[in-house]
Amino acid sequence: MSYASGKYAKFISDRSGMEYPYSEMVVEWNGSRVHKSEFEPKTSQDRPNKHMPDAISLQYPRPARVENPTERLLPLNPFRNEAGSSVVKIFEPGHGRSTGDTVRFRNAVGPYVSSLQVNSDSGHTITKIDDDFYSYDNGLGLGLSSIIIFGGEQASAGPVTVSN
Repeated sequence: MSYASGKYAKFISDRSGMEYPYSEMVVEWNGSRVHKSEFEPKTSQDRPNKHMPDAISLQYPRPARVENPTERLLPLNPFRNEAGSSVVKIFEPGHGRSTGDTVRFRNAVGPYVSSLQVNSDSGHTITKIDDDFYSYDNGLGLGLSSIIIFGGEQASAGPVTVSN
């Protein structure tokens, strides 16, 4: 079926209601027939983005590494020995250790450090008190009448062996 060219025909715009030449009519994306001066293209919000699914896995995956334990610097003077007690209490905030762990202390200085065997090469089996404190029993009671606080500025706690 053929249609007339409409070179003398007119049409009414769906947007403004004005009369325009039929040959200048355009159809918008929503089906409205408007004059070419009134044409509004589809907005970017009305055009959905192309959906790209997430990748399932990596092409060359590697398992996560397990880091070796390292020594950690302790706060200033973290060691406490109560009067007449053989238990040495250590302050290490957020230590994350458990009862039965073996910890080796390094570079502890102060009175009675050698007597309390703090810097022992074989380390000490600790007892967790809370998230910030743990203790070990050195098996010796020094018979002191006051609390001894020691350790110095460079004391550290870590595993018995440190590997690179």
